[in-house]
Amino acid sequence: MNIAAYRFVPLQNLPVWQAELLQAAQGLGLKGTVLLAEEGINLFLAGPEAEVRLWLQGLCQHQPFAGLRAKESWSEQVPFKRLRVKIKREIIRMNQAAVVPAAGRAPAVEAATLARWLAQGHDDHGRPVVTLDTRNRFEVDEGTFEGALDWNLSKFSDFPQALAQHAQSLRDKTVVSFCTGGIRCEKAALVMQEAGLKHAYQLEGGILQYFEDTDGAPHWRGRCVVFDERGSLDAELRA
Repeated sequence: MNIAAYRFVPLQNLPVWQAELLQAAQGLGLKGTVLLAEEGINLFLAGPEAEVRLWLQGLCQHQPFAGLRAKESWSEQVPFKRLRVKIKREIIRMNQAAVVPAAGRAPAVEAATLARWLAQGHDDHGRPVVTLDTRNRFEVDEGTFEGALDWNLSKFSDFPQALAQHAQSLRDKTVVSFCTGGIRCEKAALVMQEAGLKHAYQLEGGILQYFEDTDGAPHWRGRCVVFDERGSLDAELRA
């Protein structure tokens, strides 16, 4: 069983969290990566289903992570070679200290709603809908929404500058930013708001949630890159 999850929440005493989460995962024989920063947690773990669920249950018993939902997928083999619990400056690097998702999220749109908007060609107020891929170019090459904007990013920290160059053309449109699991869009949507885009959204749960809720059809093209040994997943969450 494979799980992926994140939460933007203020954390202190990071070495204490690091030691506790590492010990719990080691004790259950899990592999993968957990990133910790003062802004929150980002994790990708795999192992036998019972052990993965037990680790996640233990994590959720801590108040900062209560109710944390993980995206689940399945593979015949554990797609990680080792276990790492690391302390980072950001759980997703953007180099924009003023962007603090834990202080308040930008609006989000559910997968089913986005699918309906794309099918009808506009949002519920009649505005044109644009999907904006916030991922790096090699990820976009594997698959993306049909007609999505791609700014050919080499790294996520390039997003604010790219937005500054294109914001004017997006002001009268509904813009839905998307990424693999939602974490990049948490920051991207806030930056879009700060740039004056009044109708900026993030895709709730990212591409993986969209696959889970809609099977990707009919608007997704190709596969979705994941950062483990599986490489990428199809719209049915299969390697």
